[in-house]
Amino acid sequence: MSPENNNISAAAQSAARAIPPLWPLASSVAVNPFLGQSSASLSDTGALLGRMSGSAITMPRVWYREKLAAGEIADSDLVAAMEASAEPLCPSDLTELKTVLSADKPTSAALPVIAQLAADASGTDWPGIFTERFGAWAAGHFDAGQALWAAPKGKSAYAAWRAIAMHDLTPEIAGLTGFARFVADCPENADDVVRFCAKLLQLPEDASTLYFQRLLTVQGGWSQYARYILWQAEMVGDDDATLTDCLAIALVWEAALYRQYGEQIVEPWQNVMKQYAAPVKADLDMVVDAILQDAFERAGQRKLAHLLAQSAPERGSARPALQMAFCIDVRSEVFRRALEAQGPDIETIGFAGFFGLTASHHDFASDIAEHRLPVLLNAGLHSRSGDAQDHEADLAARYKARAIRAWGRFKLAAVSSFAFVEASGPIYIGKLVRDALGRTDRHVPAAPPPQITDALGLEDRSAMAATILRAMSLTGNFARLVVLAGHGATVANNPHHSGLNCGACGGYSGEVNARLLAALLNDMAVRSEIAGKGISIPDDTLFVAALHDTTTDRVTLYEQDHPAPGHHDDLNQLQSWLAAAARQANGERALRLPRANGASDILARSTDWSEIRPEWGLAGCSAFIAAPRARTSGKDFAGSAFLHDYDWRADEGFGVLELILTAPVVVASWINLQYYGSTVMPEQFGGGNKLLHNVVGGIGVIEGNGGNLRPGLAWQSIHDGDEYVHEPRRLTVCIEAPREAIIDILAKHEAVRELFDNGWLHLFALDDNGLMRWRYSGHLKWQQTKEAKNPDTLEILAA
Repeated sequence: MSPENNNISAAAQSAARAIPPLWPLASSVAVNPFLGQSSASLSDTGALLGRMSGSAITMPRVWYREKLAAGEIADSDLVAAMEASAEPLCPSDLTELKTVLSADKPTSAALPVIAQLAADASGTDWPGIFTERFGAWAAGHFDAGQALWAAPKGKSAYAAWRAIAMHDLTPEIAGLTGFARFVADCPENADDVVRFCAKLLQLPEDASTLYFQRLLTVQGGWSQYARYILWQAEMVGDDDATLTDCLAIALVWEAALYRQYGEQIVEPWQNVMKQYAAPVKADLDMVVDAILQDAFERAGQRKLAHLLAQSAPERGSARPALQMAFCIDVRSEVFRRALEAQGPDIETIGFAGFFGLTASHHDFASDIAEHRLPVLLNAGLHSRSGDAQDHEADLAARYKARAIRAWGRFKLAAVSSFAFVEASGPIYIGKLVRDALGRTDRHVPAAPPPQITDALGLEDRSAMAATILRAMSLTGNFARLVVLAGHGATVANNPHHSGLNCGACGGYSGEVNARLLAALLNDMAVRSEIAGKGISIPDDTLFVAALHDTTTDRVTLYEQDHPAPGHHDDLNQLQSWLAAAARQANGERALRLPRANGASDILARSTDWSEIRPEWGLAGCSAFIAAPRARTSGKDFAGSAFLHDYDWRADEGFGVLELILTAPVVVASWINLQYYGSTVMPEQFGGGNKLLHNVVGGIGVIEGNGGNLRPGLAWQSIHDGDEYVHEPRRLTVCIEAPREAIIDILAKHEAVRELFDNGWLHLFALDDNGLMRWRYSGHLKWQQTKEAKNPDTLEILAA
């Protein structure tokens, strides 16, 4: 292969890895839409994505002007953001910054591709035609079981598309003469097609990477789903060509259009290629917008610093009556606060909701491997719900599921759908009325207890238990009752329901991991073994798994997994506390939800199939705090903070700190930046309007009846109809640990360091009193801050 061809192939690979992945609906997790740009600053990424999509990477100027006028952003925030900016085009002073702020930013347009140039020359909507034809093919090719007639499998994406395109007359009917013949004459191999088309288009090497990225951006969520397939392959050390196959398909269309309209568009195409080849660098407007965004985030950090500086309520010093561990999900913050308010001897713990168990799980009556672990990790063990004694129940459940699927297919079949509606429609009237009135009561299904199926000896199980307890900072003073609460969400008629489940569990609910860990820690042989490792669990301590429903704040206990008559009174008291905490949390959540008339409305929203806002998910997430619970207990973070319990004094070698910075912090940043991207760039990274969603292929949604797959969050997940519920702030990470230890970890993990060095995350080190004393200023350096006692003091968190 010639050096030129090597460079084109490298450009294709580089463009592919600039695309963020999109997980399928069954296990959807939040994804950082700027994943491929973490090595660049916000302003430079804005310049790049402006070329790719024409969208701005920050809010409109008027939004910042309103924040400044309302006092939410102070002049000192603007000055501090300017001083922190490393951009050469940074305004010289506050006056110049405000002058630029006073004018709206000029609108920009994405760089055109040949389809757009051909449309301008011919008057035919070639971009729209490509989107429709590509989407129609992709819906069938990527189908995961929704289609009644599945597309043939076994071919690569490009080969499968080519087999259809050689007989598709739609482009020729629209005016693209000889398209099918041109496809047939193209190389059969996708890599060869990329090089063939690049040569036909006379594409310069220095323009190829951005041009290829632009073509993949045009494909929207389809290219992101292909990136997910590549991600899955890379996780096990493999490779996948689906995404570059999608690029090859787009290039065939581009080349076919150029072949027909080349003489008419040669001059504009040459000019566009120069723009693709030009270095990507932020202009003054982009730099100013990044400064405004940073100033808004600094204003939020002032308030956070003031909240952390407040005195915490006194907690009981004796043995607690209850310890309850929750996922660090921001929705848990509200319930944790409400539960702790029930008594001073109640302790809550924050830990990633997969509870340290990287389980590939087979649920009851299912052969599907559900990876109930963070998507950044590979499965480390295997589990299954039920055993031999559940065989008959397993078969019955499978038969019932098959009947439901068959009935569903019958209802949808062309030969029976009208007859079905006419004959069976009245049967569904009662169900529709009950659902419409929110009268359907849904209980969390309780599958048989899950069991680890790997042959793990006592030493392995004990090491696992000790590692998890240390990571939870739970190594002593155990309560009689320790509850491990995973979380899920009860919602109706919502294709994105898995996105409301536990992100740390791969988009599944968290009860499986909680039940596995409870079984591990209730094992007396394991307890005896870890006692020799310095973790002594009293004989009367019972671990109970639970599932916290974040939509209703109901908590389901799995106490039947480990019957303990001696804890009957403890469990009754727990139920009383949980019910009271749910009422308090419901009342707080109702204040934010549109049309909610109090706590009583919360349950109804979860079962109402017409409700587009059953809960707010993680809207508002803006902070991650890893510190002892004493630093955050009793403080109202209003459901905006990921709270991870961590005591560095018990972390010998700082292995737990390294795990926190490289896993939970990164997962939280994905969540935070997905909300950010869906808010500031809704056309590019948002999920669109829920009211127009149609599920396609069982993997994603489209708006209407065709087109591109929509990634990200629906508009109704970030906006209440009048104003934003999620205000875009990049995550502020606060760690109580020695600064030297944090620096050592950042120096070791370049990908994590990039997130902080380039401003995708903010980092603070807390002192021994929980105050935000040091700000990470990039390049492994710290900047000391002033004490935060008054949120209105302008010098707070200034250098």
